[in-house]
Amino acid sequence: MRTANATRVLFDEPGPRGRRRIAALTVLISLLILAVLYLGFRQLSASGELAVARWKPFWQQWAVKYFLDGLLGTLKVTAMSALVCFPAGALLAVGRNARLRPLRWVCTAYIEVFRSVPTLLLVYVFLFALPGIGLNVSIFWKLTVPIILINAAVIAEIVRAGIRALDRGQTEAALAIGMTGAAAMRHVVLPQAIKLVIPSLVTQLVALLKDSTLGYVVSYPELMKQANTLANNTKLLLQSFVIVSLIYIAINFALTRLATWLEQRLRQRPGTRPGLRAGPDDAANEPDASEAVQDDLPSALAPR
Repeated sequence: MRTANATRVLFDEPGPRGRRRIAALTVLISLLILAVLYLGFRQLSASGELAVARWKPFWQQWAVKYFLDGLLGTLKVTAMSALVCFPAGALLAVGRNARLRPLRWVCTAYIEVFRSVPTLLLVYVFLFALPGIGLNVSIFWKLTVPIILINAAVIAEIVRAGIRALDRGQTEAALAIGMTGAAAMRHVVLPQAIKLVIPSLVTQLVALLKDSTLGYVVSYPELMKQANTLANNTKLLLQSFVIVSLIYIAINFALTRLATWLEQRLRQRPGTRPGLRAGPDDAANEPDASEAVQDDLPSALAPR
């Protein structure tokens, strides 16, 4: 039995000299980063930015409420955008792969247009252009609708990539047992495609969260807008945006952990209960990816 793993099949592992070079560069870059952090800390300390008195106002109740209101606004925009653009993106991806030509053309045109338009430009359209023709919506929708329109197109391409990554045999097998094309897409192809692109979808969810920072354009009270107002009122710019950065990091970390949990949950082998790990015997019985690749090489390279 071959014991080479899939990594060795895909690329050559570095030798002793290469490993020493990588280790030396890692140490050098780490020391450089530590030096930059130390110099930054020293400069901020010398200028008094790290003094307790400059951070104390943000622990008061009024400041905490200000940040919480901004956080609530950010989560509202992100949740509403995700609730609409993820299903819409999946429908657009299915439509772009549809056999009906007009439907395919319409979905393709939408995806190509809105995938190329900057979100900020679309926000300006809702802010300045549409009210001039009598279409004026609340500031919440002036921010949320452009985010939905842009990200639905991006999500459609992500889902379409997952659909195209599946083997055609999946669809052919579903059609062979009597399923219609729509039923095969809904019950067989789409669920597997979404499993394949879960990391990319979560990355796009993080992008939705970041797009909500455009709320300052329409004066929507999201987290960045609240922090900017607080910084202008207190003259504590660094402190305000450091706190906001920590909040965004915490949210994105939570989303990443959620994505990891979902990926493990959805890709769990059939018959394995959640929370249980495969034992040594199960691991020994697992087919090695490199063996599958190497076993296919002779037949792929054989003369025809």
